[in-house]
Amino acid sequence: MHTPPHKGEKVYRGIPASGGVCRGKVFVLGKGAPHVPKRQLGQDEIPAEIERLERALAETMRQVLEIQQKVASSIGLQEASIFDAHLLILQDTALLNEVSRLIKDEGLNAEFAFHTAVTKYCDALSKVPDEFLRERAADIRDVTARVLNNLLGRHSEAELRQLTEPCILVAHDLSASITAQLDRNVVLGFATDIGSQTSHAAIMARSLRIPAVVGLKTITDELVSGDDALLDGYNGVIVVNPSDQTLFEYGQLARRKATLEERLREVVPLPAVTLDGKRIPLLANIERPGDAECALAAGAEGVGLFRTEYLFINRESLPSEEEQYTSYRQAVAALGARPVVIRTLDLGGDKFVSHLDLAPEINPFLGWRAIRFCLQRPDVFRVQLRAILRASAHGKVKMMYPMISSPDEVDQANALVEKCKAELRAEGLPFDENIEVGGMIETPSAALVADALAKRLKFFSIGTNDLIQYAIAADRTNERVAHLYEPTHPAIARLIKLTVDAAHAHNIAVSVCGEMAGDPVLVPLLLGLGVDELSAAPALVPQVKYLIRSIKLSEARELAEFALSSDSASAVLARAQQLLARVAPQLLEIRTGTPNQSNSQSH
Repeated sequence: MHTPPHKGEKVYRGIPASGGVCRGKVFVLGKGAPHVPKRQLGQDEIPAEIERLERALAETMRQVLEIQQKVASSIGLQEASIFDAHLLILQDTALLNEVSRLIKDEGLNAEFAFHTAVTKYCDALSKVPDEFLRERAADIRDVTARVLNNLLGRHSEAELRQLTEPCILVAHDLSASITAQLDRNVVLGFATDIGSQTSHAAIMARSLRIPAVVGLKTITDELVSGDDALLDGYNGVIVVNPSDQTLFEYGQLARRKATLEERLREVVPLPAVTLDGKRIPLLANIERPGDAECALAAGAEGVGLFRTEYLFINRESLPSEEEQYTSYRQAVAALGARPVVIRTLDLGGDKFVSHLDLAPEINPFLGWRAIRFCLQRPDVFRVQLRAILRASAHGKVKMMYPMISSPDEVDQANALVEKCKAELRAEGLPFDENIEVGGMIETPSAALVADALAKRLKFFSIGTNDLIQYAIAADRTNERVAHLYEPTHPAIARLIKLTVDAAHAHNIAVSVCGEMAGDPVLVPLLLGLGVDELSAAPALVPQVKYLIRSIKLSEARELAEFALSSDSASAVLARAQQLLARVAPQLLEIRTGTPNQSNSQSH
């Protein structure tokens, strides 16, 4: 890379998209949209042009599916589901009909026709007030670029493949499909002119653990390839030509992080016990059987949430009972005598499966999903229940229903479980007769009728992500209302306490498997509210265990009492941060990153 002449330190501030700090030479990716040629077709050329378009669409579909499968296997199903929208765009009848019309009626070449039709769609979306919908225009542009590249014989990733030295990538924007394929050994981090924390590139960066800053507006004009830069994804800052003082401050942060990581490795084999002797079972959330080993390596005592959707997504037909049984048994075998809680199918909302005919819904998160879908499709539900029951013969298996909203749903599901048990007995197939069946508390209605649910279930697992979203009526992926998505909202603390009290009155345990369970700032609040178990992503288990071993349950209860009597989410959050700063300051510092740059020139 070319190294520019030395300049003074400059600081550019944007939006923190993915935590982490890195330093390296800048590489500015090519700017601007490539030229799309316009050509007038003769009538005899139109059939071949339509065929050329269809080939390009088929090749794009193949590429997107390949990326999706790669992301699903290397990162996770949730991240892979991002590309469902891309696949739907490639099958959008209205869009494709418009492209065909431009080719047939106006005699335009395929690439110009496609570009023209898509530009109209993107312009319309870009004017919509809803930030979430505006972000989805990026999905359309991502797919469009791939279709145009296939029509024109270009390769958008060619410039990236030429990178051989570690660098900080700077671009106007990065699509989800490009971000998913970044080589972490070469791309240390990235910064973009546009984007938000809810953009798919930001989501992918967090999953890949690549530090990222977005929304820097003109960073591609300000920097040139070869600039020396430090990127701080915690605070949304990129420092060009960092001074010795800045490097010293970030070096101190890096050393403290290394020290913390060593301490985290030391607690992995130890139990999660508070300073005043309270043992907290700490489990992990997994998406595939192979993740069970990662959970154990992180120090988890079992699996508190085994998502089963991976068996149903991106395939031509439903998984058989035998296929599901084999998969569940694999995870159970890996865990030995440790518990594994298998969640029944949670499709719908943000997860779609074409072969199940889940029609698009205006508001899918309030629609036909999870237990609602399963109860209306007993043919699908029954196969899964039998597979889970059969797997229970090989270990400590528990089962739970997602998104319960009423006791009647539990009664219907339990009745089907009993029918499946009777079938297996008649067939002579073994299963655990005493398998525990629980339910997820993800809706306010479930928390409010927790007493009735506790009479019908053997345990509760609180899904805080949905509980917060539904209780506050705020979509955390919508930037305009994301600030309302507050885990420390007084209503959330009271709903959790209501759930815990109802469960304990009936002698059943309460776990939390949502993101709150993996956040060191919020874990003390959960413990103080009386939650019995926690289940977090494997990568977060060591941090949570370190925190539990650094705190007294009495301190957590004081925080909970404050939260239950408070009317301010920000006051509860501040109190929670103060507690973490006192008992485990390393976790708070590494979580946020706080070097001072007050002496730098800021842009």
